[in-house]
Amino acid sequence: MTGRMLDGFKVIDFTHVVAGPHCTKLLAEHGAEVIKIEPLGGELARLLPSQREGRSAYFIQHNVGKKTMAMDLAMPEAQEICRELIRDADVVVENFTPGVMRQHGLDWERLREINPNLVMCSISCFGQTGPLAQLPGYDWIGQSYAGIIDLLGEPGRTPIFGDFAFGDISAGVHAYGAIVTALMHRLRGGGGQHIDICLLEVLFSFHELSAQLHDTTGGQLVATRSGAGHWLLSPVGIYRCGGRYLFLLGINHQWRGLATAMGRQDLLEDPRFSDVKTMGRYRVELDAAINDWLASVGDADRAIEVLRQHRVPCAPILSIPEVVELPHAKERGLVRTVKDDIFGEVRIPRTPLRFSAFPETPDLRAGMLGQHNREILGERLGYSAERIAELEARGILGSKNI
Repeated sequence: MTGRMLDGFKVIDFTHVVAGPHCTKLLAEHGAEVIKIEPLGGELARLLPSQREGRSAYFIQHNVGKKTMAMDLAMPEAQEICRELIRDADVVVENFTPGVMRQHGLDWERLREINPNLVMCSISCFGQTGPLAQLPGYDWIGQSYAGIIDLLGEPGRTPIFGDFAFGDISAGVHAYGAIVTALMHRLRGGGGQHIDICLLEVLFSFHELSAQLHDTTGGQLVATRSGAGHWLLSPVGIYRCGGRYLFLLGINHQWRGLATAMGRQDLLEDPRFSDVKTMGRYRVELDAAINDWLASVGDADRAIEVLRQHRVPCAPILSIPEVVELPHAKERGLVRTVKDDIFGEVRIPRTPLRFSAFPETPDLRAGMLGQHNREILGERLGYSAERIAELEARGILGSKNI
């Protein structure tokens, strides 16, 4: 089979940093032609680490497979170039603060007039409407408003946050799914439409238990920080064994396996531990039993081996280097290598989307700043070399080897 699943679809990409670029990276990896529009100095990701000769590995990871243009969107000529590109595009993706695209004459109301079949996706922290919509926002701001950070850390102490962008990445994936759904709708004669992806809403959907539990108990049960354990269920959490940490859970039928693994049949006969809905009340007692057993084993690998023999879900808490070297990760190709003219090779996470008809990830590169200005303007829009040179001389277009 030749080609890829999204071959023939054209995407104009006005995104920056993580959420939007992750969405358009997925589109590019599965065949769409993605034209990324950046400011003359490049988008913020080009400034992030690690750096080599002014080139950002961070930018590479989130922008493989895209053609790049750089222009001053404040200039009418640049705005007109964008509208010309969008006139026959399938998708526009942007993740500016609401209102920025309107300032540049590239808002949905104007774009739908020149391309009624356009699918436009806007990604923002708070959505396109509402009292907070105009505020700038990042992943951690969304987590703060979504009740995520409030649940992280030790009870009674300052909440903590993790240095990873699970909100932005998941917002990008939600946007990707919404775009593909809208394209299916269009292919069935439904026309174009505007998609509003809100980071706050994506993050709030991660509460698989807390929101409905608060509602259905009349506010009596409110999720709280609980440190290394679950705030409601037990045994669920992080335990120390032989200088290592591991995660294990023994709820429902897995409780029998855990008790058996520990040689504690007496716990199975204790009425306090007979109902998964109420075992969390006795977390202190359960944790003491588990910690005593782990101390007697003294080796995390041995403890995990015993737990697995009894089908108890458990895992070592791995660092990034340990994940990369994990045999399972190697066999699955969790890490992929992309090529770059400055870095040579960069190892980045593999796309998690796997298709039987397209088992291999394509060999894609991330563009230099403004690398495809001349190609796109000349071949797509019919601009003469003289006109392109004039736009460059006036500072409307730019390029740089970064």
